[in-house]
Amino acid sequence: MAFLRVLVALLAMIGGASASTYTVGDQLGWTVPPAGDVAYKVWAAEKSFDLGDTVVFNWNGTHDVAEVSKVDYDNCTTTNPIGTIQKTSPYSVTLNGNSSRYFICTVSTHCKQGQKVTLSIGGASSIVARAFSTIVVSVLVFAFISHVH
Repeated sequence: MAFLRVLVALLAMIGGASASTYTVGDQLGWTVPPAGDVAYKVWAAEKSFDLGDTVVFNWNGTHDVAEVSKVDYDNCTTTNPIGTIQKTSPYSVTLNGNSSRYFICTVSTHCKQGQKVTLSIGGASSIVARAFSTIVVSVLVFAFISHVH
């Protein structure tokens, strides 16, 4: 019985995990990276972004951040941002869709020098894992309550 209580508590913690906050580039921050666009590609590839997560762009100096389409991201086109170009640091974005989002710096040639990042949100495996853990928690809680009464 005690084992079942511990198991239910652990699964509830897994199933109820809260959203995460990520700082773009970690210690590098949002700047022209020293090695071209590799830095932000590696940074983003090491993360697992989910719906509800927050991504924070922090910078010093002359930078900004704009969300753009994939085509504009690939070409570093700065004339068609999605929404307003953000010029004040820090700038936070809550991930609320299940598709990739693209961000660039529109200052000078910063984007062409690698100051751009793609955020891939909520891959299928992440969604399935959350759904499965929620179902397991629900079944175990129901079984536990039924057994106690």
